[in-house]
Amino acid sequence: MAKAFRRREFLNPERTGHTSYILAEIDSTHNGKVIHGTNIILIADCHRTVRLEFFLGNAEARVDSIDKIDLLLGIFAQYRECLKAQIELIDREEFSSAHRDCKRKPSK
Repeated sequence: MAKAFRRREFLNPERTGHTSYILAEIDSTHNGKVIHGTNIILIADCHRTVRLEFFLGNAEARVDSIDKIDLLLGIFAQYRECLKAQIELIDREEFSSAHRDCKRKPSK
């Protein structure tokens, strides 16, 4: 079946050799004529794969599918902000710790 959307990306830099990836696909509805297709997001790390499906076969399912992706995007956005904040705290502590260690070293 033709795809309205297809994107696959590795989630880690190539240098790591890790095989984590995301694959997102939406089958074409052929201008709304085909309601049954495969609309999925696969998220995989080195050992597990999560498959999220977005069914478009009836009006209620279409609303549910939009609600599902909106919820996921909202959670991911909140998660990103919290992750950034925790990284900043770690970086600040590591900098302070290194700075304290420099002050403690006896001068020659």
